[in-house]
Amino acid sequence: MSLAGRLLVAAPALGDPNFERTVVLMLSHDDDGALGVVVNRPTDVPITSILPAWQPVVSEPDVVFRGGPVSLDSALGLVILANEDEPLGVRRVRGQLGVVDLDAPPEVVSPAVTGMRVFAGYAGWSPDQLETEIDEGAWYVVDAEAMDAFSSAAEDLWRTVLRRQAGRLSWLATFPSDPSMN
Repeated sequence: MSLAGRLLVAAPALGDPNFERTVVLMLSHDDDGALGVVVNRPTDVPITSILPAWQPVVSEPDVVFRGGPVSLDSALGLVILANEDEPLGVRRVRGQLGVVDLDAPPEVVSPAVTGMRVFAGYAGWSPDQLETEIDEGAWYVVDAEAMDAFSSAAEDLWRTVLRRQAGRLSWLATFPSDPSMN
């Protein structure tokens, strides 16, 4: 089953510093592997410094987000589509979420979207790698809400997403950053 359009929430014990307390929006997932972007790591780099033409379209905060450890020198755009239409240069992921080709003219895309984020890099997994990590308990797979990837409080998204889950999973929202300090 494809995880495209769903969220991966890092388990508190995930030891990889690239993914500590991250929330990853999955953009593709098939037999060839998986690709997503970390949606809760804003940087201090303003959009105007790398993609000034897209600045009027980008949601607040209008900074680049660190999408993951792979290809940090590349940029990926995520948009919320205003309706069922897919403008030139946009590929729908699921529901209202789409990926935009940043070489497309912003004036063609902007009337069809209600929000946009730009990510430097992405998170990628080879075939079966993600499934193994999920089976080992490194990730929780949960449903995404349309605005998760566009939260104005991105730094709090890990706790926010966990808090809204049912049962024991919601308890993890209060898990301390350093359990040894308990």
